[in-house]
Amino acid sequence: MFGTRTDNRKDRALREVSLERNVMKNAAGSCLVKFGDTHVLCSATIEERVGGWRKGSGMGWLTAEYAMLPASTAKRTPRETKGRKGRSQEIERLIGRSLRNVCDMANMGGEVTMTIDCDVLQADGGTRTAAITGAWVAAYDAFEMWRTSGKVKTNPLYGQVAAVSVGLVGGRLLLDLDYREDSQAEIDMNVVMNAKGEFVEVQGTGEQVSFSRTRLNEMLDMAEEGIGELLRLQREVIGKE
Repeated sequence: MFGTRTDNRKDRALREVSLERNVMKNAAGSCLVKFGDTHVLCSATIEERVGGWRKGSGMGWLTAEYAMLPASTAKRTPRETKGRKGRSQEIERLIGRSLRNVCDMANMGGEVTMTIDCDVLQADGGTRTAAITGAWVAAYDAFEMWRTSGKVKTNPLYGQVAAVSVGLVGGRLLLDLDYREDSQAEIDMNVVMNAKGEFVEVQGTGEQVSFSRTRLNEMLDMAEEGIGELLRLQREVIGKE
């Protein structure tokens, strides 16, 4: 059986979460997001160009890049200097899909590209969910800068998006798993939702056991509750709560 959680959290509780805005001088928008001991630096930049496949459309594009810094883990993580690792590619595509779900790319001020960089400073589980949650704040601030400079009339982000993990560990359903919990999970799931209560993406795996529809519903309910709190924190930090 799994014992006490590292920080004495209740099973349905998030880790201590903080969202610190405007931490980078040169980024149009930035956010240092912390989910407990997982810290991710998210920055957003806007460039007045799009890829060749997008030219002539009159529409913008939003994309993301993700990387773990060498000392973000107990054992040094090598820099990705010779092409992207499969895991990093998968996560950055997830971040991009999540943010595009709430972005009006026809209202970005023409053929411009927003790139959101998510760099993991310290990893203790849930780096992708923290990155998505912090990336939204960085993107919001960057688009606000774009709006106040007269490039667009309204912020292209028309909704919120956030993410959290949930898992079955030692027979117990736990919200927002840290690394120790994640490494022991029988079932592991990452859930992305928008503020309308809709699912953007669900990544669930029976690591050690299969699971029923009833168990799936229980996990989604727990994730939805946690994401509701993350969405509230996003609104609070941008002054909309």
